[in-house]
Parts: sequence; C-alpha cells; structure tokens
Amino acid sequence: MPAARYQQAPAAIEMIASGAPVSALQLHTPRGGRVAAQLYQPPAGRPVRWQVVIGPAMGVPQRFYAGFATWLAAQGARVLSFDYRGQADSLALLPHARLRQIDATLHDWRADYEAATLHLHALAPDVPLLLVGHSLGAQLPGLFERSGHIDGLLAVAAGSGYWRQNAPRLRSRALLMWYGMVPLLTPLFGYFPGRRLGAVGDLPAGVIRQWRRWCLHPHYSGAEGPEARQRYAAVRFPIHALSVTDDEMMTLPGTQSLLALYAGAPHGIERVAPADHGLPRIGHLGWFHPRFEATLWPLTLRALGELAARTGPAT
Repeated sequence: MPAARYQQAPAAIEMIASGAPVSALQLHTPRGGRVAAQLYQPPAGRPVRWQVVIGPAMGVPQRFYAGFATWLAAQGARVLSFDYRGQADSLALLPHARLRQIDATLHDWRADYEAATLHLHALAPDVPLLLVGHSLGAQLPGLFERSGHIDGLLAVAAGSGYWRQNAPRLRSRALLMWYGMVPLLTPLFGYFPGRRLGAVGDLPAGVIRQWRRWCLHPHYSGAEGPEARQRYAAVRFPIHALSVTDDEMMTLPGTQSLLALYAGAPHGIERVAPADHGLPRIGHLGWFHPRFEATLWPLTLRALGELAARTGPAT
C-alpha cells in the first residue's frame, strides 16, 4: 500500500493549552478514503522522544483523545490522532455526504489506520513509532499489510469482542444488538443509528455488519479467515495491554483472547484496578478522560517508554 498523501487543512496551526502546536491534516487512503487527522508536536525546542498514533475505539471521535494527545505531546511525543472514514471530522470532509452513502468496512478502517502510521513514520523514520490502541484501535493493527515500521502497541481497554467474553451483564444486551437492532435497523436507516440508541455511535452499514460477524465468532477478527490469522501471527512488535478491572465491555479473558491472535508478538497484561489509584471508577472509556491526567496517564508514559526500549523496529 502506498504511503498516505496529505494536505494541510485551512488554518492548520493553532496553539493549545500546553504550548504544543497542533495541525490539522487530511490523509488520502486506499479506496478513496478521506481521513481527518490532528498532529500534535512537542513544545518548541523539545526533542521528539517517540512518535505515537492513537487508534480510536469503535464509534469514538478523535476529539475524545485531544486532552490526552496534548498532554503526551507535552512529554516529548509527536502524536497523531485521526477519525476513521465516515466518522466525525472525516465525515465532515464530505459536506454533502450522509453516513448511509459511506461505503466502508473494517478493512477500510484498517487501511485508514495503517496509512496514519505510515505518514507519521515517514516524518522521522529513526524515531520509535508506537501505537496507543483503545479497544478497536488495538485490534486492527493485527490486520495491517505492513507492520515492520511499528515498534510497539499499548493496548488500552482492549480485547476480543466475542459476545461470550463480554462482561456477564452485557451478554443479553449484546445478543439483542446482534440479532435484533443491527439486522432490523441497519437496512431501515442505511447505517447503524447507534447514537440515538446509546450504543457505540452511528456506524457505516459495512462496518457494523462485519463487526457483527466478528462479535458472533469465537475467534473474533479471526473470522476473516486464514489470511487474517496469519497476519496477526506475523506481528513481531511488543504489546503491553492495560486491562481495567471494572471495564464493562472487555474482560480479562477477552484481552487474553486478543493477545492470543498476536501469537508471534511478545506481550504482557497489566491489570489496573481503580482502587489501587484512589479512584472510584475507570471503565471502558475512562482512561483518556482529563480527570485521570495525574493518576492513569503517567502509567501510559511509563509503558510507552518500556515498549520503545524493548526492541528496535520490527522486521
């Protein structure tokens, strides 16, 4: 796959609270994808320690990670966030488009994510390139066509979405979604109207149908067949998973199942309990909330440093 082409968006540079500049980019990705991205730079005069791509969770816009990206840039990282095609700012790049018109699958989202990593790698090939993958953002890298430029993956609140490995209280709701809401509402609306249902957000029809197939299959994204499983097994960059004990979606067995797909990658799981950090709750989405800047975010910094130190670029 060719490296992503990009162009600066109007009014690309602004100053954010930390003093680190952020620029808006547009990535052009395979199959006509147009992807809105934000590039956060360390403060002027500070060397770049790492380059980090934030892989968003299903239905979560890149603006959700803006505070975390700003903070991470202030620690000396060059950070790239993005919206998958058809989502949030990427949908806004198509002013006359509606979500029902977006022809996208999880394979396209994988391509968007991979293009973001290739763009950032091209800026400084000798600087370690790390991924912070939130949920889906830790699942898709195993399907990349190329991963030799990636030096590590920090998987946050990530695991298999197979319904039997959901938290027990979610399993009946998951079955209602996969056998009721998705097959009934997706043809009716031309996309999955998750926002009005309070379920994962609005998603392109191709994405939700493919994700449904994954979530009903014991091997989750391995449902894509032998080639997909071979891609996961070929990954060699190290993976550190931060598994949150009160995650209402991703259980420890689910995290273990996801890492089992990455059969050739060195990996480990760190369990994080809210009480150990004086917190009442973290949950599936909480890690990136600014209220955890002083408690959880330093754990992220430590883990990224350990990943960067473990190995050179994967081959």
